[in-house]
Amino acid sequence: MTETVESRLASMGVILPTPATPVANYVPFVQTGQQLFISGQLPMNPDGLQYAGKVGDSLSLEQGRAAARLCAINLLAQAKAATGDLEKIVRLVKIVGFVNSTPDFTDQAQVINGASDFMVEALGDKGRHARSAVSAASLPFGAGVEIEAIFEIA
Repeated sequence: MTETVESRLASMGVILPTPATPVANYVPFVQTGQQLFISGQLPMNPDGLQYAGKVGDSLSLEQGRAAARLCAINLLAQAKAATGDLEKIVRLVKIVGFVNSTPDFTDQAQVINGASDFMVEALGDKGRHARSAVSAASLPFGAGVEIEAIFEIA
């Protein structure tokens, strides 16, 4: 029997949260054809925003990676809300990661690896993806990281 995404998440100790609702005039996801576009997710958990601040100042590289991982968990929560079943994910096509960082910080790619590594661990080969990792002068609510995603779904 093939291992499911949900069983992999359980073995990782990950419980998907209730997806966040939009805080402005947008929707959390849009499906067009077999593509699912997930709006940017912040490092939120049931206690609220985690990892606020700038990477390279008040947040370390490791805290940035943890923030990116939490964003990835929230991306999967939105994907499940959109599809009803994570097994409908054919593959993760691309993520775009924004890192709230100081002007001299240059390890944005290492920060977003927190999300990339998590997606491969959770989704296996269908979690391998294209991506961008860019610096941002600031992010909503002072979050350290925000990540959006595109999935191919069945």
